[in-house]
Amino acid sequence: MLYEKMLTLLLKQTLCSSVLGVFFLNGCTHIPTLDERKSTVLNLSFDKAAIQAELQTSSFTLFSIQKLSNSCENKDMKVYIEGDGLSWITKRRISDDPTPLYPVGLSLMLSDESSCKVYIARPCQYVKQSICENKYWTSHRFNTKIIQSFDEALDNLKKNHKNSTFTLVGYSGGAAVAALTAVNREDISKLITVAGNLDTNEWTELHHIMPLEGSLNPADFTRVLQNIPQYHLIGENDTIVPKEIFFSYFNKFENKNNVKYFTYDATHSCCWGEIYKEFLKGAKTDESTKNR
Repeated sequence: MLYEKMLTLLLKQTLCSSVLGVFFLNGCTHIPTLDERKSTVLNLSFDKAAIQAELQTSSFTLFSIQKLSNSCENKDMKVYIEGDGLSWITKRRISDDPTPLYPVGLSLMLSDESSCKVYIARPCQYVKQSICENKYWTSHRFNTKIIQSFDEALDNLKKNHKNSTFTLVGYSGGAAVAALTAVNREDISKLITVAGNLDTNEWTELHHIMPLEGSLNPADFTRVLQNIPQYHLIGENDTIVPKEIFFSYFNKFENKNNVKYFTYDATHSCCWGEIYKEFLKGAKTDESTKNR
């Protein structure tokens, strides 16, 4: 719970009421600047062993926080992918900067005691580029160009750190990015999603919003994804990406043997850091039992 409390204290100085930018902000007197939002991330990732780095790809520059050691060589690397961030300011006004106000994806990474882990923000979060048109955090948020940028980022990490496999962990819209990135790779050992938007067509219909016409939908790739071990964490009280979205994705699998899901007393944003920490303890225990 430590990271959630720290984030809450930081955000109370500038925010009133929000829904994490998934839809819009309501009545806020001040939206933190990019520098203020970046300062929040840097204050949270206080571990001296963690470094800030920008991952260059052929299209986007991706902001990352990395904690990597020699233990990565020939082992599994966990990659945490952030949610959609601040996509909208109001129902009709698109944000000019999708950098999240509350980086839940980072809180997941910080809850993980692994020494081989990387947090990657979504395109145009924490980074200013000429390519950053607002379609990349609205209609094209899961576009092929975005998925390619994550694919290239993983290739570069693997080249530099010589890990053998990746566990992809995606929060909210980051879950869609994680799943779509896994489709064309053979080195994904596990896919973990938290409050994941895994059927974007069902999601837009549920909320009566415009279809994401420039995006891919993870639910269209279940035939490939069924071969990857998956763990999905779902909030019982999540009204942004309710459990119906996961089950729409889940029901499209012909073979469900590799797909496990868990429900928690949680909303879309609270309080996943602590929940995820406990999930990892259970997963570690299960893995140890399996290897005996």
